[in-house]
Amino acid sequence: MQIFENAEFISCEDQNRVFRVMVEDRGRIKFTGDHLPETYRAVPTRINLQGQCILPAFADTHMHFESFAFFRSTFDVRHVQNFTELADVVHEYEQSHPRDKVILGFGVSPHTVEERHLPDRIRLDQITTKPLCIVKYDGHAAVANTALLEKLPRSVTAQAGFDKTTGGLYQQAYYDAVNHLTRSISLYQVLKNMLGASDELARRGFGLIHTVEGLGFPLDADIDLMRFAARGLPLQYRIYFQTMDVRKVIRRSLPRIGGCFATALDGCFGTEDAALSEPYTNNPANRGFLAYSQQQVNTFVKEANRMGLQVSMHAIGDAAVEQAIIAYEAALADFPRQDHRHVIIHASLMPPPLLERAARIGIHIAIQPPLLHWDQEPMSYLTHILGERAGRLMTCKSMLDYGLTIAGGSDAPCSYPDAIRGIHAACNHPDPDQRISTLDALRMHTHWAARLSFDEAQRGTLPPGKIADFVALDKNPLAVKPEHLKDIKVMNLYLKGRPYEPSIKSPADLCKQALKNILLKHNS
Repeated sequence: MQIFENAEFISCEDQNRVFRVMVEDRGRIKFTGDHLPETYRAVPTRINLQGQCILPAFADTHMHFESFAFFRSTFDVRHVQNFTELADVVHEYEQSHPRDKVILGFGVSPHTVEERHLPDRIRLDQITTKPLCIVKYDGHAAVANTALLEKLPRSVTAQAGFDKTTGGLYQQAYYDAVNHLTRSISLYQVLKNMLGASDELARRGFGLIHTVEGLGFPLDADIDLMRFAARGLPLQYRIYFQTMDVRKVIRRSLPRIGGCFATALDGCFGTEDAALSEPYTNNPANRGFLAYSQQQVNTFVKEANRMGLQVSMHAIGDAAVEQAIIAYEAALADFPRQDHRHVIIHASLMPPPLLERAARIGIHIAIQPPLLHWDQEPMSYLTHILGERAGRLMTCKSMLDYGLTIAGGSDAPCSYPDAIRGIHAACNHPDPDQRISTLDALRMHTHWAARLSFDEAQRGTLPPGKIADFVALDKNPLAVKPEHLKDIKVMNLYLKGRPYEPSIKSPADLCKQALKNILLKHNS
């Protein structure tokens, strides 16, 4: 048993409490209040938190964890300002990784480079003769050089999204190319990447991660690897299988299905293929695309709903959001469930009639507030392609006003996992009418995030009985002006009342810890 004192604790409950003392025992919160009862005065272990602010550990409700882990080990070009700098980054990586047979990077954006367009195959050929592929900042497309394209099988190059002239890989061609390229990654490297990514998330104050998996490995090996690794990694992971094959999920006894890719109903604004009810402003002939017919989506959601699964689907444009809502309405009419917590991911363009329909059937929304202030996809570009609709993206305040449960995430690796940045963005929405309170922004990344994965009984708030997972900040967000929230620093993460320290040093250690935890659960 230990006492944490001299801090400002924010519970993030529906009826929020602010207190100064917390008692932890065997990994759970025993007492909270402003004054320590006589019962605990003899407890010898007292932790002086030196005036820090304590919140429940942060959660990220939408990321591609294995992709985030992988791209952390490659090179990031989101910061480059022109193709010359891009070449310098590639050359530096190539020299420091001479054994790599394929060079993979992440984050190229036409909006952050002086050339104002993506590099094409010819430009990448000038950078290196080694196979080179750079994934676009939004994670929905890539560009490749000739040497890389020559490695792709016919099943990829025959796809409509393959552009040999530019080296562009779009839609299904992109997904299939990623599947092909990642097969060469060793198990050792995948686990090593996971360890590094998990440590990074812990340093950012995260205790709970919702990850969408199911892309990049044959026989769905990434799903099974993630399930295994999650047993050994120190943070809590909730896995969403990106498939429409309900049988695969049931066989693995997973309670969730969906995410992006195979369960993405449309594209994204970056490639101007998010599905819109009205044409793109810059191209009256383009409304984006719907990946599936309404009947296909309805059939999938009905089956998953009947099997008791929580369903999550990517929908960015309003036409895709409506398709998701129609499918959820049909599934719940077919097989009513009181507490399904089905999810729409992104819901970037969601007008009031759709907000009302989603609220009526209890849909939850996983949004990514950092994308409101996204250098790689600036408001000037969104206004160019969407017109006045750009001012109606991710309407946080309206979502709450209609009674929807919303929770924050990053869509990593697209945006870096940073709850502080997400809180800041939600409180500083480009539309002043859509800004929410700091307390609600905190709940989006703690309490409501835990609710999205049915974890609220154990995590997300700080009452007695909950698991003592919490994050220490250098300032109290409730006492900081909204425009300065981004300056708050994460000081430490505590898991079950203990300060986080990277204790798993190698893939072998991770496997041992996972096996140990599996055996403990089996024997309990």
